[in-house]
Amino acid sequence: MSEFDEEALAEAYNRALGLEKAGDLDGAALAYAEVLKIDPDDHGGAAVRLASIGRGAVPQKAPDAYVATLFDQHAEMFDTILVDELGYDVPLQLREMLLTRDEDADFARMLDLGCGTGLSADALDDVADHKTGVDISENMIEIAHEKGDYDALFVGEAVRFLQETEGPAWDLIVATDVLPYMGELDAFFAGVGKHLAPGGTFAFSSETLPNEVLGDRPFMVGPHQRFAHSAAYVHRMLEANGMECTECAKIVVRAEQGKPVPGHLMLAVKRLA
Repeated sequence: MSEFDEEALAEAYNRALGLEKAGDLDGAALAYAEVLKIDPDDHGGAAVRLASIGRGAVPQKAPDAYVATLFDQHAEMFDTILVDELGYDVPLQLREMLLTRDEDADFARMLDLGCGTGLSADALDDVADHKTGVDISENMIEIAHEKGDYDALFVGEAVRFLQETEGPAWDLIVATDVLPYMGELDAFFAGVGKHLAPGGTFAFSSETLPNEVLGDRPFMVGPHQRFAHSAAYVHRMLEANGMECTECAKIVVRAEQGKPVPGHLMLAVKRLA
């Protein structure tokens, strides 16, 4: 973590939040700009909040420092918050989708990107033999390790891991609740395509917004500081990286302030040649 004045940062961030909640978006934008001056690494996600209120450029992704801090802070209560309070059950929906496609589904090697505490490993325990998990949050990885569902675990940012790792390909790559922290998907999908075995399956979820909100944009930051993607953009990314979408279901990803968050659950297969 880079050094910064934590007291000044907290004061500026709280001031920005207060102005945003009061509806003074221009004032909030100035305060968030001050936050970024104090903390250029952006542990509080000011750049994403600026985009969500329409007062800043849409970043290519959520800042690594922000994502790591967010999940480190919530690791201990993550399963309770996500599953019980927000109604998140995407890993179980994914299990059902895989078994509907093939009731005898059995993958030799599974890579779980953004694995968190291991909800996907729990859901797919009998579907994959060897499981590798990767997450940017060290606290999340510690909890996943304690659960014992993975054969290998790594602390790291997903795109960087895919760019730097070597070894045998995986025949199942999972990324549930990862795309909402990414805008531009080129590097991520290129990494998945590189490490997915021919004929292997890429299983992932995304969040979206109505066409009248997204317009022609491939992605944008939604009202809850998470990235929403158009299905058309995701399909283009798959095609560009040697994968073909075989399943695309409209789902409710989670609840946010009591309202359903729409998204997609997709299965894609890497072309054999």
